[in-house]
Amino acid sequence: MTAVRQLTDQLQAALLDAAPDAVVAVTGEGCIALVNAQAERLFGYTRQELAGQSVEILVPDAVKAGHPALRAGYAADPGSRPMAARTELSGRRRDGSTFPAEISLSAIDTDDGVLVMAAVRDVTETRQLWAERERLRAQPERDQLERQLHQSQRLESLGQLAGGVAHDFNNLLSVIANYAAFVREEVAGQTPREIWEPVDQDIQRIELAAERAAGLIRQLLAFAHRDVSQPRALNLNDTVHTVEQLLARTLGEHVELTTDLAREPYQVLADPGQIEQVLINLAVNARDAMPSGGKLTIQTGHAEVDESYPAGQDGLRPGRYASLKVSDTGNGMPRSVLDRALEPFFGTRPTGEESGPGLATVHGIVTQAGGYVWTDAEPGTGSTVTILLPAISQAAQQPQGSQPGAGETVLVVEDEDALREVTRRILARNGYQVLTAASGPEAIDAASRHPGGIDILLTDVVLPQLPGQETADRIRALCPAATVLFMSGYAGGAPDRGGVPERGSNVIEKPFTAITLLTSLRNAITASAGARPS
Repeated sequence: MTAVRQLTDQLQAALLDAAPDAVVAVTGEGCIALVNAQAERLFGYTRQELAGQSVEILVPDAVKAGHPALRAGYAADPGSRPMAARTELSGRRRDGSTFPAEISLSAIDTDDGVLVMAAVRDVTETRQLWAERERLRAQPERDQLERQLHQSQRLESLGQLAGGVAHDFNNLLSVIANYAAFVREEVAGQTPREIWEPVDQDIQRIELAAERAAGLIRQLLAFAHRDVSQPRALNLNDTVHTVEQLLARTLGEHVELTTDLAREPYQVLADPGQIEQVLINLAVNARDAMPSGGKLTIQTGHAEVDESYPAGQDGLRPGRYASLKVSDTGNGMPRSVLDRALEPFFGTRPTGEESGPGLATVHGIVTQAGGYVWTDAEPGTGSTVTILLPAISQAAQQPQGSQPGAGETVLVVEDEDALREVTRRILARNGYQVLTAASGPEAIDAASRHPGGIDILLTDVVLPQLPGQETADRIRALCPAATVLFMSGYAGGAPDRGGVPERGSNVIEKPFTAITLLTSLRNAITASAGARPS
């Protein structure tokens, strides 16, 4: 029973942390009992700092005095109070700043009394959108908004097309790359070597071409905003090298691209595709600021942030950071524009001209990775965008390795026949017992009939009849201890094609090699074992 209770507590904690809104539990006396991870991010406190504190610590000073009376009123008549759109409520962060909020309340009876659960949502962007819409209603800029909407719809259609093509293309690349690897293994044992050496070189060229094609697909998905965040240890130099040729073609002959890269770059935890998207967005904006030509410089380096670091960077915490700077020799920006450069829907182009990606997307990606971004510019002297991303320790960079299996039973669910077979072959020759299925219902049937149960489910995200996530949920109901690893050739996961896996799920991107597959599978098994109660 203790193990069951531990598992229940862990599941409850995981579900609470997976909630999209900040959740704060408050006792009848107004003391904070627990918070979830989103609450830590929203308010800037740790769980330990909030535990036992009065909930008024999260209430703005202007209304703090009257808040206990409001709590008492709710305690006298507790019930479910849903979030009310555009209600004038607000919250207070640790640094004293406030934000508009929507808050829902519900009461739970516990052995220690009533516990009030408050779900808090930051609606700053929503309020900005409402304000912008109201402003445009009263001004003759509605046509501009409609043009932006049409452009957004065109980009969305392009993204859907790109994602659909990428899903099928990445399946084919996985088949090409892995069958080429199989043939190369066979050729490696053939003699005489002088006859087979040219064949081996041809096979390596096939593998290299598949790898380059996969890189182009990743860049296409990143630019079309169809990627899902898959953070991993990386250094920014590698990312710059990956997109350098693409940027040179994008900028054109009239813009000179130069790089100045750190000799020993810090590692960061970020999604490579999203950082590539950041560079592409910044390069496009810089090109548009240099219509007559100029110079774009990308620089990587280190930053040791302490209390003496340049003033004005609100919220910048001390620590070790990897820096990324993108500078241009363009027109620059006046202070009135610079102060609003990171705002959504803010642009400087004349009415009727197409709008570029904007800095708001860059800001969203960087802050999601725990970093900071700001812009320095003066009219006529160009602009510099500075990005800081937290450095990670060497220990966090070590991969788990690609050890072979130990007889575990793997159920492979993939609707592409050739890819299903190549995956089965990789796993079978590396110590796994393999079952295969072409659809979700077929996989569920195989899992229910297999006498030994399923140890690992390896399933595509996009499947016919039943999405990959729902397939995984049903198989987990049959085999609760099964480790789940998703395969995705289209990280965006269109809703009508299966959606994306739950946050925190194990995902391997297609196309993958045998080493990548075995490494991801072993890492998923290790992580799953570590998450189970002892």
